[in-house]
Amino acid sequence: MIQVPRPNPEQLFFTPTILGFAVAKDESRIAFATNFTGSYDVWAVDLDAPFPYRLTSEGQVPHALHFDPQGRYVLVGFDRDGDENAQLYLIPPRGGAKHPLRTHEGRRFMFCTTSKDGNRIYYASDKDNPRFLCGYVYDLDSGEERTLYEGEGGATMLVAVSDDESSWVTLTAFANTYQIAHLHRGGKRVSLTPDASAPHMVDAVHFLGDRVIFATDYEADELYLAAYDAETGALARIFVPEKGSLTHVAVHEASETAYAVVMRGVMDELYRIHVPSGKAEKLDLPCDVIAQVEVGDSGRVYLLGGRDNEPGNVWILDLDGTWRPLTRIHPMGFSADDLVRAEVVHFPSFDGLELEALWFRAKPEVANGYTIVWPHGGPQAAERRAFRKLFQYWLLHGYHVFAPNFRGSTGYGSRFMRMVERDWGDGPRKDMVASIEWLIQQGLADRDKLFLVGGSYGGYMTLLLHGRHAEWFRACVDIFGPSNLITFAKSVPDFWKPMMKQWLGDPDDPADRERLIQDSPITYLDGMTKPMLVIQGANDPRVVKAESDQIVQALRDKGREVEYIVFEDEGHGFMKLENELEAYRRTVEFLDRHRAAGAP
Repeated sequence: MIQVPRPNPEQLFFTPTILGFAVAKDESRIAFATNFTGSYDVWAVDLDAPFPYRLTSEGQVPHALHFDPQGRYVLVGFDRDGDENAQLYLIPPRGGAKHPLRTHEGRRFMFCTTSKDGNRIYYASDKDNPRFLCGYVYDLDSGEERTLYEGEGGATMLVAVSDDESSWVTLTAFANTYQIAHLHRGGKRVSLTPDASAPHMVDAVHFLGDRVIFATDYEADELYLAAYDAETGALARIFVPEKGSLTHVAVHEASETAYAVVMRGVMDELYRIHVPSGKAEKLDLPCDVIAQVEVGDSGRVYLLGGRDNEPGNVWILDLDGTWRPLTRIHPMGFSADDLVRAEVVHFPSFDGLELEALWFRAKPEVANGYTIVWPHGGPQAAERRAFRKLFQYWLLHGYHVFAPNFRGSTGYGSRFMRMVERDWGDGPRKDMVASIEWLIQQGLADRDKLFLVGGSYGGYMTLLLHGRHAEWFRACVDIFGPSNLITFAKSVPDFWKPMMKQWLGDPDDPADRERLIQDSPITYLDGMTKPMLVIQGANDPRVVKAESDQIVQALRDKGREVEYIVFEDEGHGFMKLENELEAYRRTVEFLDRHRAAGAP
């Protein structure tokens, strides 16, 4: 009898990821950014024959994707090996060589939209001043560029342009929870909310005739759907979810309908809202988490979404009310039933604040009794019921995974989200400790069988917990985490720096500096006694390589056990399959080795 080999857990990493998509004006096809070949490019499918075909062969991450309304080109933005400096190009409608549109070495271009005829391109860029994002319009016919606005104060992004191109909206971010919007019309600039000086959020902005539709938490704790009347200056609440915050909005102008994604903790909901009446209808979904939603002129809805045991795919909601997939990505060798769905758990933190977490229990036939504690990145993000190849890879190797959403996480209201601002290392750290204590008290994990792994802010938290609470963990893995908040604050891209004061603190202010030193992992080198693996991308613009270099060198100077892996062609994450495989293979080898070393 022939024995068919069991799937190797590494096959999970051959599962393509879709980062985003665009819908052609005539809705005959979609284009999407994916890594079918192991590196990212743009692919497309025709809706009447959904088999994917390739549009680009760059092997780089697409940051923008847009169909010309007249079908003459596809606009694409590419960075270079994770540096996030997206440059704008045009490619032929059926793919091919890229034509430079707006490029500048070492600077970035953030695409907004095109004119209705596709002849003018709207975008923001730091090309003329690295400290600010300014807004521009470029005319394809004349080759002329015109400045729409000069950046100021914070990161000012161009986010919407009216159909007649007489008005546009900018968002200025002073922090992740303080983002205000202005309507530029007739030579005047007007705030969309009555008091722009009061910290609040505006996001997901669209024009709908003379109204501007957007999500905001102005005078509220959750983001709701609002409309600003450009003629009267009146602001109206259109749809306020019973619970949860709006994250994505798409508008169908002909029917005056908005489709709004509502984030409720670890899962999403989708609503259809008639804007004039505010009448809202909750729609059934083919997924648990939505990464993007669009609506075509036909009224058909398109979304990118998945589940914790199913990869993200692009779906279409047909006019008959049924969902069907436009892409069919499946993990190679595994069905959804072979993978693990998370349990959603709730518990009080050290001060009584209720926390939510995901608990992934390895299947009994492979479970080794050890648990990986995962503090998520952000920090103003959240771990959700979305597909994570890394989690499933660990689970197939027998490790349970515990992912708490500590204070500062998104999905639990604006007050909760602000709790991490200017407090990176106290409240969230204590939340993590309380989460681990709860896990052990419930009998879900053994105190002497814990590993700690995190990336980005999660890498920072891994370093900090290691330095201050090493007794909890057998070994730790830091993936591009800040190690010194003073140097981190000074190393971020220039146009981020105005936001750092609200988000993290001002390293030049004596009071802030003292707190930043107190919350920096490098302050606690003496406590970092457990084996460590540190992973870093050399081109990372968010957490620069020097952050990992300094903690590794400092620990090695103390004779500590530290493995260090640097990927020369990666940035803040893994965008090339061979690097992703190498990084996470080494992670499991590291964990397995230290699990075996501590076995009774």
